Order: sequence, then structure tokens, then C-alpha cells
Amino acid sequence: MIALSLAEIAAVVGGQTHDIPDTSVQVTGPVVRDSREVVPGTLFVAFVGERVDGHDFAAQVVEAGAVAVLASRPVGVPAIVVDDVQEALGALARHVVERLGATLVALTGSAGKTSTKDLIAQVLGGKAPTVFTPGSLNNEIGLPLTALSATEETRFLVLEMGARGIGHIRYLAGLTPPKVGLVLNVGSAHIGEFGGREQIAQAKGELVESLPPAADGGAAILNADDPLVRAMASRTKAKVVLFGESAEADVRAENVRLTDTGQPSFRLHTPSGASDVTMRLYGEHHVSNALAAAAVAHELGMSATEIATALSGAGTLSRWRMEVTERPDGVTIVNDAYNANPESMRAALKALVAMGKGRRTWAVLGKMAELGDEALAEHDAVGRLAVRLNVSKLVAVGGIEASWLQLGAYNEGSWGEESVHVSDAQAAIDLLRKQLRPGDVVLVKASRSVGLESVAQTLAEAGTEGEVAAR
Repeated sequence: MIALSLAEIAAVVGGQTHDIPDTSVQVTGPVVRDSREVVPGTLFVAFVGERVDGHDFAAQVVEAGAVAVLASRPVGVPAIVVDDVQEALGALARHVVERLGATLVALTGSAGKTSTKDLIAQVLGGKAPTVFTPGSLNNEIGLPLTALSATEETRFLVLEMGARGIGHIRYLAGLTPPKVGLVLNVGSAHIGEFGGREQIAQAKGELVESLPPAADGGAAILNADDPLVRAMASRTKAKVVLFGESAEADVRAENVRLTDTGQPSFRLHTPSGASDVTMRLYGEHHVSNALAAAAVAHELGMSATEIATALSGAGTLSRWRMEVTERPDGVTIVNDAYNANPESMRAALKALVAMGKGRRTWAVLGKMAELGDEALAEHDAVGRLAVRLNVSKLVAVGGIEASWLQLGAYNEGSWGEESVHVSDAQAAIDLLRKQLRPGDVVLVKASRSVGLESVAQTLAEAGTEGEVAAR
């Protein structure tokens, strides 16, 4: 974080100082909520959770070098006490963002947010110092913590924004007001909570409503291939930039194909020129993500050649998202177990098939959460798609949702051992250990709550005698 005195922080958050002998002392380190991340100069934020109360660690973090604790009650060590720690954290983030003067890019969407955020960060990072959301810390706590990690040198701040209801993105955009806003898509993720795709579109569109007018540099980057996203153009006063494969897109892809290893290649067209891209990532769905990143970068002054070079060199920054491991025995493990929704499931299955040309393919799939009344139909559809794509083996892992996956495959024409339903991750590991053979490609994917990353991690290490080579 930029250096701020404890007196200034207290004023910004409307807090009272306790046990601080000298309020001119500055916070020069990060702002953290995890006591294990404390270093000298830190401001520690004490949240009260369901299982852990951060206030209980106050003495420990100060001993480890924290300058003070942002708390909701006195803790016997230097502290700034506020009524609402979360609200205070947000106020501090907004203050720092306004002080910085960095260009803030915010993005949202039903699928692909984290992968696209990672691409934007890598493309812009080649131009100037860039800070971006780690992993998927895109809520009312993770977002301000990311913003507070920026320094005086930061020129671009790339923030992922998630939503579980109307008003969430409006709130986040109020904490860290963006200049550039990107909406990727409107899909089925969290449809059970929102009640329908129209409601999801209403929530996601709050981002473009928060942007400054075009005359003040505001830019709304919208997916031309998604009608619900494209319609958001009427909800903003910012400049509208369209990306996609549509001929009407300002930033678009032509001659899209997959390499023999399943990596996308295409001709990138921007308003200022064109250049060829061959990505290191796997799956055709990354073309849309790359175009979104390209549109943002072009709006911020990068040339088509610069963007294409950066996209071609970009890798995976966040764990368990199409994370590919090649075992020495020839088995390929694709760990995409961080999360799942119908759109990302379809994209991952198509990527599996592209990667597995001429090889035996396994789809180890689990529950897609928060689909509400659509859960049965969506799981059934994924099972059917696995058969239509000629995935060699489907292993459905878990409870009732997994049985729907397997039933969909069976009803589409799978029989015998082509699809199987197992009870849990360990059962899937035991099955695969017995049946995998050199050359097989295994996709592991489910919602985060299922914990299928353990399957991918165990399989990646199995049958190896040395280090596993990951890329």
C-alpha cells in the first residue's frame, strides 16, 4: 500500500485510535486479514468469522511487525477501532485508489472472469506496473484488499468483480470506481440465486452504469456475441467497444483454429491493425477471453502487435483452471476443478476433446452448484454432451447431481463402462489408478465445494518417479 499515517487512516475510516502512542507512524506494508501474511509495516484487518475471530490474533500480529489493527473493539495493542470493519476497509480502498491515479479496469461475467483477468494483467503488465486480483478474490473483502496492494508505481489496477445479487457490483464499483469496465457474458452461474438470466444481466450491467462518460475517458468493453451483454450499451454513457467473432466487433478474431495440442490460434483484428496469435492456454473458449483482454489493452493504447505478442506468451496465473500436467508415463491431467457452471463445463469438454485427438479421453465431473430449478436439466445436458463429443469415459463423482450427469450420458447412448457414477473423490482416484494407461487425457472439473482438485493432484503425482513437469 502507499504509505499512510495511522492518523490519516483513522480519519479516512472514521475510527478512534487506541493504544497508539504516535499516530504519525506510517503503514508501509500490505493490508492483510490473514495473520500468516503479516510483515513489518502491515495493517492487520480483524474480521469476525464463523470459526475464527481476527481480534484474537491482535497481539501476535503486532509482535510480528504489524503497525496496528483495524478492529471493531479495543484489543490491547495499537488499533484503529471502527463500527464496521468491512465498511472501513472499503473506505480506505477508495481513498487509496483516488490518491494513486492509476487506471482502474474492472471486469465481470458469468464465466471466464479469472482467466480473462489473468490475461489482461499479463498484457498490461508488459506496458506498465500492474496490480490485479489474485485468484478469485472478487468480493467485498477481496476487492478492497487487492486495491490496497497497489503502490505509487502502479499504473494499471485490474479488478475482478463477482456478484450474487442485484446491487453487489454497484457496491464494489463504488469502492473502486473503474475507468474501463468489461462484461464478458451472461450465463447460468448462480442462476438459482438470481432467478434468471435477465436478472443476472441486470446485475452485471451495473458495472457499465458506474463508468464515467466517454468525454472523461470511460470505456465499456462488451461482448458482441452475447445479446444480453451487447444490450448493455444502452445503459452507459461511456464509450462502447465491442469484442467477439462478430463482423461488427471492433476487436475480433478471424481464422480461428486449434493446434494439434488444443491451443487456439487466430488472426487478431483491432481498429489500428491486425496480428497473429497462438496461445499457450488450452481450449477454444480462450479466444473470447483473449479478445476481451485485447479490447481493453487497445483502449489503453497498445498496438495490435504488442497485444498479440503478449497474448501468445501469456500463461495460467491462477490455480486449478485448465492447469495441464504431463506425467512421465504419457498421461495428461487437466485440472479445471476450481469451479464449474454449464458454460464452463461445455467449454472444458470441448477443450478435452481437442487435446485428446487420437487419444483416450476421460471426463471426471462433479456437481455444478447454485443452479436452482435448472440443476437437473443442466447436469443431464452436460452428460449428454460428453457422449456427443465422443469423450471416451465419463466418471461422475458425488451425490444426486452426479447421478444426473451419468443418467444424461446413459440416455444419450452411453452404456457399460463408458460412463460410471462413483461416490466420492477417493473412489474416482481408485478407479482411475486402475484403468489409466499411457496417452490418456483426463479432465477434472466441478464446483469448488466438491473438492475434486484432490483427484487431479493425486493423479498428477501418481506413476511418477521424479518431478512432474507442469505447464
